[in-house]
Order: sequence, then C-alpha cells, then structure tokens
Amino acid sequence: MHGQPLMWRVLVTGAAGFIGSWTVEELLKEGYYVIGVDDLSDGSISRLSNVLGNNRFTFINTNICDEEVMMKLCKDVDAIIHLAAKVSVEEAFLKPKLAFKVNVEGTLVLLEVARKRDIKRFVYASSVAVYGEPRKLPISEDHIIDPINVYGATKAAAEALVHSYQGNYGLSTIALRYFNVYGPRMKGGYYAGVIARFIERVFNDEPPIIYGDGRQTRDFVYVKDVVRANITALRSTKTGPFNIGTGIQTSINDLCSIILKMFNKLHLKPVYQRPRPGDIRYSQADITKAVNELKWKPKYTLELGLRETIDYYRSIR
Repeated sequence: MHGQPLMWRVLVTGAAGFIGSWTVEELLKEGYYVIGVDDLSDGSISRLSNVLGNNRFTFINTNICDEEVMMKLCKDVDAIIHLAAKVSVEEAFLKPKLAFKVNVEGTLVLLEVARKRDIKRFVYASSVAVYGEPRKLPISEDHIIDPINVYGATKAAAEALVHSYQGNYGLSTIALRYFNVYGPRMKGGYYAGVIARFIERVFNDEPPIIYGDGRQTRDFVYVKDVVRANITALRSTKTGPFNIGTGIQTSINDLCSIILKMFNKLHLKPVYQRPRPGDIRYSQADITKAVNELKWKPKYTLELGLRETIDYYRSIR
C-alpha cells in the first residue's frame, strides 16, 4: 500500500456513475472509508447496490457545485477522486452551458474545497478528448492540447485548473486522461458510447449503426483496468497528466464484427450514417508514462472485456 494508511477517507464524486460505482467497490475492498457523492442526474443508485450496506460507505445525493455542502463533507476527508462530469460529447454539444457548469465550475469548487481542507491527494478524471484530432499516433501526454468539441474543451479547462492548483497551492494532483472506457454498468440510450449502443441494438436483433465509414479507430480500455488506474493514482505521489488506455487502436468496423460474432448474429449488417459533428478520426494511447511511472498497465484484452460486458447485459435482461 506504499505506506498509505488504510483508514484514509476518500470522497468519490460521480459515485453512482459507470466508472464511479466500480471505483467505490474497489476502494471498499481495499479497506478505505468512502463517501460517495452523486446528484443522480446521470448516475443510478442501483449501480451501488453491492455496497449500500457497507458500514465504511456513505452515499450523499448532492450536487458537486454546492461548495457549502462539499466543505462539510470533506471535513475529515484525506483524498478526492473526482469522476463527476457530463461525459457525453453529444450532450455537451447540445447543452454547452450545462457541460461548463458541471465539468469546469464543479471541478473548481472541489479544488477550492481541497485547498481549504488540506486534502492530501486529488485524482482528476480527464479525457482523451483534450487532444482533439491527433497530430501523431500513438498520442503521448506531451501532445498539443487542442480539443475540437465542447466536451473536450471543458475537460481541458478543468484539467488546467487541476494543474494550476498543484503549482499555485501545492495541492497534490494527478489527471488521468481516459481513452474510450467500456464495461458492465455503462449507460445505454441516446448518449451512450459506441459499445453500449452496438450491444443494445444487437441484443434487440437490430443492425448496429455506424457513423461515418467505420474506419475511424478508438482505444477501448476496460473499466476494471481504469479502476485500478484510479487507485494506483490515489496511492502514488506522481503528478501531472497520464494516459489511461491500452495502446491498441480498433476500428469501429472491427469492433462491430467482434460484437456480432460474440452474439452469433452475423446476419445483422451494420447501417452506415453521416459522421457525427466533433468526432475525431483516429485515436490510440501511448501509455509508456503510466507503465513506467505509475507501474500500471491494462490486463484486459478487448475480447475478454467485451465478453464480460455482454455477459453482464445478458444477466440483467
């Protein structure tokens, strides 16, 4: 545990979210005390059903933008893992003010609380979206920050604030730039990521919809690997940005084929539609820094992660 006291209290924002709920579970398994915060606008309390009875876990339904409440909750907190955000590129495109309020102002509120409460560690969930259209592949952390959509702009702005609090106030911060995270409990519906959408449609015997020609690539990283990165970052003293991906790019066409094979529904042919605004063409993480400095690397292959994800969706139907 790198000498970190087991009695640490960790505040997790976005605790009822996809990545948040898995992070809460793992922290509790590791012996931490956890305060989970979520306003349930995107999160669902059902994701926390495994931990609601745990006496080391407290759930608070509140908004991270309420500084007074956050100050109270962080009275005896040692660390913050900040996962709460509007995470959909489309939702941010349609509601830019809301995305700014939650992603930028919300982060600023938490940084102020962390500064005033003398929080020992601040882990921020950033995004590959801060890079925009890659100038080179794989993308390393020194790649220019040049977001091409509102979501990416809000994550870049918030991340800049996180780094400035390290420099100005000595707060120990780290930013994890997640690539395309997938796995059980991810959100379906209109704002869902491509894997959730594909699974949902194939489940219902509907053909997957591909925006563009399907040759665009993404670096898909399994949620349990991301959770390990969160906890590794919490325990580490390293600062600055770290890419969290697999280092492997997969085309949307290939992803579609794998999912159709896993469901044994090769008769469903994908339907191609116009590319979506603000979508980048290619993406692939350079994870050398995370491997060398955080001693973290992904354990799940795409096939293994997809298998667990599909099994989960079958189990809840």
